[in-house]
Amino acid sequence: MSEGPLDLPEAAQRRFSQGAFSSGLSVSDFGACLDMGLEPVGLVQGFCAMHWGAYSMSGLGRGTTPFTGAPGAAHGYVQNYQCPHGMISSEHRTWGQNYQQNWIEDAWRTGFNSAYSRMMAEAQALGAHGVVGVIDGENPLSDTGVVEFHLRGTAVRVLDAPAPSATPWSTFLAGQRLAKSFEAGYAPVSIITAVTSVRVWSYCVTEYLLGGTGGMWANAGAAEIHQIVDAQNEVRDLARTRVRASLHGDVLHGAHLEVSAREIGPGDVEFQSRLSGNRVRRFKDFDPLPVPRPTVRLS
Repeated sequence: MSEGPLDLPEAAQRRFSQGAFSSGLSVSDFGACLDMGLEPVGLVQGFCAMHWGAYSMSGLGRGTTPFTGAPGAAHGYVQNYQCPHGMISSEHRTWGQNYQQNWIEDAWRTGFNSAYSRMMAEAQALGAHGVVGVIDGENPLSDTGVVEFHLRGTAVRVLDAPAPSATPWSTFLAGQRLAKSFEAGYAPVSIITAVTSVRVWSYCVTEYLLGGTGGMWANAGAAEIHQIVDAQNEVRDLARTRVRASLHGDVLHGAHLEVSAREIGPGDVEFQSRLSGNRVRRFKDFDPLPVPRPTVRLS
């Protein structure tokens, strides 16, 4: 059988001659990008695998001093709690503390930033102006403290624009949400995310209340667990403070806050907060976009 040219429709031949690209966008988000003048050029990804384990008391000195100092110390958040009952027995927790786990935050930031930088390097190699629809994942690879960071998004070029001369911008937004941001006069700069971690070493009152009892000194009625409330408030405030420091005068849109808790032992808890959003910058006044053109007609 002779191997002649493929008998393809003219439109298909034109597509093949222009090259192929990949995209992580839905059909509607893809169409909205084209309407905004953004041409998808490829799916870009970044990976990093990090290992970090529990620190012993001798290792806690890295980045924080949890067993000395006072709230607001130079090495991070530290707050002490003292038993109101006096020395009862060797098992009685006469002292407790909340403290910021800087080494966990540093390890998380290193892993995320490495994966992000690799994704953006792929986009830059494709000649992209930006990356839209960024999705980030964090998954444990084993039960030995190994965590994989995976970021992916769709690199886009601005139609009829000069070749990019700087690092591409990035955003979690895509489709209509991104279009509305442009319509409101805001352009994406980069994704923003921060993780903070606070450990709770319970003292006697917290231990009793978390166990469902106030002990022999309990008063009748409900009781607020102040040490847990303090830790929850602080882990959120630390995340907000870190994100604000990363904005450099820009605005955060689409903020999403997650707080998780892990029980380490009876009365001992670890709280982790993650705040993510889109760093955007105003480039014009509000200017409504034109009514979108219909792509399919039923009659």
